[in-house]
Amino acid sequence: MQDSMRDSESEWSVLMRAAIGGDGRAYARLLTEITPVLRGIVRSRGRALSPDRHEDIVQDVLLAIHEKRHTWRPDSPLKPWLYAVTRHKVVDAFRRRGASVHLPIEDFTDFLESEPGPDPLARRDTDRLLAGIDDRSAAIVRAVAIDGEETGAVGARLSMTEGAVRVALHRAMKKLARLGAGNGGDGPGRGRDE
Repeated sequence: MQDSMRDSESEWSVLMRAAIGGDGRAYARLLTEITPVLRGIVRSRGRALSPDRHEDIVQDVLLAIHEKRHTWRPDSPLKPWLYAVTRHKVVDAFRRRGASVHLPIEDFTDFLESEPGPDPLARRDTDRLLAGIDDRSAAIVRAVAIDGEETGAVGARLSMTEGAVRVALHRAMKKLARLGAGNGGDGPGRGRDE
């Protein structure tokens, strides 16, 4: 059974690649082969819907596959992509009906991140904001606010008093807040280091 699933995955992927390349016969064959599988998923997931809605959902799924086939990555397995499109259309049908939908989390294990990690864009955004203030202030913000260093240690390293580090940090944070709000921070009466 497992081998037949792998074989259909491989065969369907080949057919989809050919279809995306313009092979109409491959596309027709793919749709013919996947339709009964999609119909089974719709019946299973949409048990609470009337049976006459099932075929409408299958048609919505086939239309979505046709319209979104360019979003499938040819180096990825096709079945998870097909199943995701199908699940979304079943959920859409429940939403139109006004019912809440409870899907088992196990259905999404392939898509959920296994280990939470740092936001890859956070570092870039932080660097971009810090580039808008002077180097000394940026170093203080990095050391105290980001790296968690004590203000006394930062002051000693930068030849500043602890109080001066706190004042510089406060001013830098205000400037960053203005930059983050999109108004650049240097409005009338505002100096670079305020």
